[in-house]
Amino acid sequence: MNADPQSARADRSPLRTSTVAATVLLLVVHAVAGFFVLGALLTESEGPWDRTVTDTARLMAGLGLAVELTAVAVTAVCVNTGRLSRWWYAPAAVLVVIALTRMVLAPRP
Repeated sequence: MNADPQSARADRSPLRTSTVAATVLLLVVHAVAGFFVLGALLTESEGPWDRTVTDTARLMAGLGLAVELTAVAVTAVCVNTGRLSRWWYAPAAVLVVIALTRMVLAPRP
C-alpha cells in the first residue's frame, strides 16, 4: 500500500524542473521589460521642442509593453497548467501600467 518514496520523488521531478524553468524564463523576461520601462522613465525631455527624446521615451515604453505582454502570455500558460501561482501576474501588471502611463504622459513636442 505504501508507495516507494523514491518513485514519488521521481514523479515530481519533471513538474519541479518545469516550474523552475518557467520561473527563470519569467524573471528574465521581466528583467528585459524592466530595462525598457526604466529607460523610458529615465529619459527626460529638455523642453517641448525636443521631439527626439519624446519619441525615444515612447519607443522604450512601447518595447517594454510588448515584452511584458509576452510575459503575460507565458504567465497565463504557467498559471493555467498549475506550474505557478496567480501572484506572478503582479509584476506584469505593474510594468504594463507604468509603460502605458509613460507612453500616454510623455510630453508632446
